[in-house]
Amino acid sequence: MRSGYALTFGQGLNSPEPVDLEEAKLIILIGSHIGENVFTSQVTAFAEGLSRGAKLIVVDPRFSTAAAKADYWLPIRPGTDTALLLAWINVLVAEGIYDREYIEKYAHGFPDLAAHVREFTPEWAEPITEISAQVIRQTARAMGDAKPAVALHPGRHVTWYGNDTQRARAMAILTALTGSWGRKGGIFLPTPIKTGKFALPPFPKSSRERADGVGTRYPLASEEQGLTNGLIDATLSGKPYPIKAWVVYGQNVLQSIPQREKTLKAIEQLEFLAVVDIMPMNQVNYADLVLPEATYLERYDMPAVVASAKQPFIAIRQPAVEPMYESKPGWWIAKQMAKRLGLEAYFPWDTPEQHLATLIKPLGIDAATLRVQGAIAFPGRPYIEDRLPEDGPLFPTESGKIELYSSTLKELGFDPMPRFTPVADAPTGYFRLIYGRSPVHSFARTQNNARLDSLMSENEVWINIDAAKGSGLREEQRVVLENSEGVKSLPMLIRLTEGIRKDCAFMVHGFGHESPKLRRAYHRGASDTELMTQVQVDPIMGGTGMRVNFVRVLKEGA
Repeated sequence: MRSGYALTFGQGLNSPEPVDLEEAKLIILIGSHIGENVFTSQVTAFAEGLSRGAKLIVVDPRFSTAAAKADYWLPIRPGTDTALLLAWINVLVAEGIYDREYIEKYAHGFPDLAAHVREFTPEWAEPITEISAQVIRQTARAMGDAKPAVALHPGRHVTWYGNDTQRARAMAILTALTGSWGRKGGIFLPTPIKTGKFALPPFPKSSRERADGVGTRYPLASEEQGLTNGLIDATLSGKPYPIKAWVVYGQNVLQSIPQREKTLKAIEQLEFLAVVDIMPMNQVNYADLVLPEATYLERYDMPAVVASAKQPFIAIRQPAVEPMYESKPGWWIAKQMAKRLGLEAYFPWDTPEQHLATLIKPLGIDAATLRVQGAIAFPGRPYIEDRLPEDGPLFPTESGKIELYSSTLKELGFDPMPRFTPVADAPTGYFRLIYGRSPVHSFARTQNNARLDSLMSENEVWINIDAAKGSGLREEQRVVLENSEGVKSLPMLIRLTEGIRKDCAFMVHGFGHESPKLRRAYHRGASDTELMTQVQVDPIMGGTGMRVNFVRVLKEGA
């Protein structure tokens, strides 16, 4: 997502995604699970937009919570989203219903784009996507009618098939054609907030390349976020140099990263593994050192400065009680590690209060007031007409405009404009494994919580009721999923429904924990990650596509 939008507009989209849902006339969701995650502010904005009369298009192989509210539910054939996007672009251009004035003023490369998409008609896309040409045209015209108040949500967890940068590029180009970037009801712009900084020593420059492939194998990978899959590969190969130790913080590497056996082999090769966690997750069993972190109710976290909101704000998380037992806050653990490594100069504060005071000094707010209120908002400049010179360039691209044609991609040897690349179909008797969220649980972190466990103690697999005919499967029967490489899941309940395509199987992520210390979550439900033995890596930014696995359904004990 970040790379595709950055290539087009000169800046990526951060969390929370700056989508002006409450002001939109048309909302488009592509594989987005709004209403099934716990992003409260965005769910509230989504509900507000719908209550004000916004139309809704949902592109999803499954009849999700959002799809139940949609004016158009498009149960797309998995892996063909880029073909649909190209057909939408074709209609906007061919029928002249794009925002012509906006494109002429702000965009670069429109003639190239128009020629590029000429062949990608709705009739071309229909057999690929299994969405009728008529519906493709109707939905594209709805965008033309609603522009510029078209809120195309960029999505979350958008690494699916290994061609994800180009899909994000197509979404960004569609956003540009509707004139929605920086416009009311579309994508709003971040408002910079000037915060205080500590005087730190210069960071040393390494003469060695990054082990995870950022900037080398994957030229547009995020330097800040890094590539976990690249780090695992480097640990296993010892190239470009040996990696002997990991510190794992805030991530359950055995529950969130595909190809689990590969991760375990990498862990076995390490000389040292430290895990910082609040729960005895499975990875704790492999650690040489476990550092118990205090929970969010027992610690200060670094103040959150959120510019990607219509009203930017600063918020703090502060302890309600003292940390229990031997647990310590994450900031304290990091500072103590730095001290023992001779890096203490990079942590020139002794308390969270000192850190906060320095950060908020230029904002003219009082630390005591912030601690009482929890958050303080500032006036925002979310739309193009609100921008000030000090906010920086509107489009920080090479051309200074929206780049419909990407010279950067061309120079790197990639398509300068998105093309559809087919993905493999499910083998006979198998379903494509897709996965998502539940509003009850947060990823794989909360399944051992007693109250949340009482609401949802295990997940289930959605299978189309017609696809199950003749198989002897029945509702709420316990089944096992076996992937195309013979890896089997723990038993789980089956849900037979018309609300999913016949070629897909859907399950909620985060269950099937392997640590006996999680006594409520242990072996409850099944893990989607365990079944992800295949991946496709995006060659542009290195994201790991995980929707390339296929499963069949077996009766428990078969």
